[in-house]
Amino acid sequence: MNKRIVIALGGNALLDPKADGSVAEQIRVIERSCEKIAQIIAQGYGVVVTHGNGPQVGNLLIQQEEAKELVPSLPLDVCDAMTQGQLGYWIQQKLREVLARRGLAKSVVTVVTQVRVDPNDPAFASPTKPIGPFYSESERLVLEQKGYVLRRVGQGARAWRRVVASPDPKEIVELEPIRALLEAGVVVIACGGGGVPVVCEDGHWRGVEAVIDKDLASALLAIELGAHVLLILTDVERVALHFGTPRQRLLERMSVREARKYLSEGHFPAGSMGPKVEAAIRFLEAGGERACITSLEKALEALEGRAGTEVYRGL
Repeated sequence: MNKRIVIALGGNALLDPKADGSVAEQIRVIERSCEKIAQIIAQGYGVVVTHGNGPQVGNLLIQQEEAKELVPSLPLDVCDAMTQGQLGYWIQQKLREVLARRGLAKSVVTVVTQVRVDPNDPAFASPTKPIGPFYSESERLVLEQKGYVLRRVGQGARAWRRVVASPDPKEIVELEPIRALLEAGVVVIACGGGGVPVVCEDGHWRGVEAVIDKDLASALLAIELGAHVLLILTDVERVALHFGTPRQRLLERMSVREARKYLSEGHFPAGSMGPKVEAAIRFLEAGGERACITSLEKALEALEGRAGTEVYRGL
C-alpha cells in the first residue's frame, strides 16, 4: 500500500472570506482546492480528505432560525450531517473531474461520519468553537437576546461570532468502512466538520448539540488508520509566534516539546491555530511519521519540505 495521508481542509480551502459565499463561489474555491489534492494523489499517496464546516453550519443555523415559523427547525447535529453531505458532494464531484483531467481513474466517496464524544465533556459548559458569519456589536446584542453565545474573535467593527461546544473526539464510528475504502484505492472524504457528534448510552446512539474541531478529529482518524502523514491546510503558510504583532516570527519546524511549550504560553489561540498544533502533537505522539501545517497553495511544497511548518518528534 502506498503511504497514507489525511488532508484536513480549512479556511480558504473551502470558502473565500472576501467573496459573497454563494454556491457558485464556494464550488469555485473547492475546485481550486481539489487541484491541490490531485497533485498529492498523483504522487501516489492513499488519501483521506477531511474538512471544516464552520461557516456553512453557521449559515444553515441562521436559515433554521429565520424559517422556524414556517417549518420545524433542525438541531445542530442534524445541521452538521447536512453540511457534511453538502461539502462532501461538492468535493467528490470536483475532485473526480480534476483527477479525470489528469488521466487518473479514481473513485471518490463521501462517508457521512459520526464521532463519539463524552457526554460529560466540560466543553459543553464552555462553548469555544466559532461558527457562522462575523457580527457587529449591535447585532451581537440582538442575537444574545435569542440565546446565542457570542465571543470576540477578531478586530474591527465586525469581530463577533457565535460559539458552540466543541467536545474532544473519542471514536470514529465509521472507521472500518473508511479503512476498507482506503485499502480499495478509493479517495475518501470523511469526518466533515469534525464529524457528527454523538453519544452512546445503554446501547442507544443520539446526536448532541456541538461542533467537533475538525483538526482534532482528523488527528484521531489519521492515528486509527495508521496514516503516515497528517497535512493540515489553513489560511497561512506557516505557524507563527506572536502572530499579528511586530514580534511575529514564522516557524519552519518545531518539536513536539516546543509546540507544547508555545501552546502553554498562549501563542496558539483555541479558536484558531491551537487545535491544529494540538492535532499535530497527538498524531506524532501516537506514532505518526510527519505532521505539517501550511496553506492550501503550499500543500505539495510542504510535503516536499519546502514550505509550511513541520512538527516533529524529538528535542
